[in-house]
Amino acid sequence: MKFLMTTIAGLLCSVSIAGACEITLRSSDTHPDGYPTVEGVKAMAAEVEEKSDGRICIEVFPSAQLGEEKDTIEQTQFGVIDMVRASFGSFNDIVPVTQLMSLPYLFRSVDHMHTVMDGPIGEEIGAGFEENDLIALAYYDGGSRSFYNSQKPIQSIADLEGMKFRVMQNDVFVDMMSALGANATPMPYGEVYSSIQTGVIDGAENNFPSYDSSGHAEVAKYFTLDEHLMVPELVAMSKASWDKLSPEDQEIIREAARNSATVQRELWAEQEKASQEKVEAAGAEIITEIDKTPFIEAMAPVYEKYVTTPEAQDLVKRIQDTQ
Repeated sequence: MKFLMTTIAGLLCSVSIAGACEITLRSSDTHPDGYPTVEGVKAMAAEVEEKSDGRICIEVFPSAQLGEEKDTIEQTQFGVIDMVRASFGSFNDIVPVTQLMSLPYLFRSVDHMHTVMDGPIGEEIGAGFEENDLIALAYYDGGSRSFYNSQKPIQSIADLEGMKFRVMQNDVFVDMMSALGANATPMPYGEVYSSIQTGVIDGAENNFPSYDSSGHAEVAKYFTLDEHLMVPELVAMSKASWDKLSPEDQEIIREAARNSATVQRELWAEQEKASQEKVEAAGAEIITEIDKTPFIEAMAPVYEKYVTTPEAQDLVKRIQDTQ
């Protein structure tokens, strides 16, 4: 009931704010105001309003005001919410192909991920959303995850042998750690700081902004930039809302969404750089000289386990072959 009342209050608020617009679209994000994804959608909203001469307004609701990601995705499918920004991981049960984006070392670099998602493969993946009442509009950057620990610099697979790392509750990540010779310890994110501090685990893995904001850099000084995971973020629109628009308005929204991805990625890169500089100034050691090839080759059994269909194998190969 509390969630329902919060949602209704938010929607009524959006109507009062955007009463002058002919079309008001409501967009949800779990991140706080000012976060790169929120600012990306705001940039999209500004362009849409300008190009539609004020006819179309997009109201952005940050900080999970309309619900957490999985709740708001479902509401977007039903047309209760018009748009949602969410991580690919939250779509795994709806669009199974998104699960492949969680394979370790699938993308060689952030630029490689952008090239893949902005090209034919990204369009192909996006088509799978339309079959589930969602229109994929733009792929945002969710950052890359790397290992950090309290014990020593990690420069090779041998350095990981026997170490204990917190990972998300996901079989792929557990198997990834096993393939690297380390021990996976799934646990809630809020317990990581004290667990590293007390030696329950040796480290964890995440991106620079999370490493910084969580305070983990205080207890785990060694950050190895191996970038084992890069999961895209998606801005999606309700197909029910999309179908109500004219082809001209659809094109305005699609173009603005694509342009907003550039804004969001630039903001994310700035945030990563600022966080890296902050933790380095505080004494963290960033290990950048690392040969990723042995790490990638060690993932063979993980790929054999999770990439089982001819279609999935073909998609992974095409992603890896993209230059």
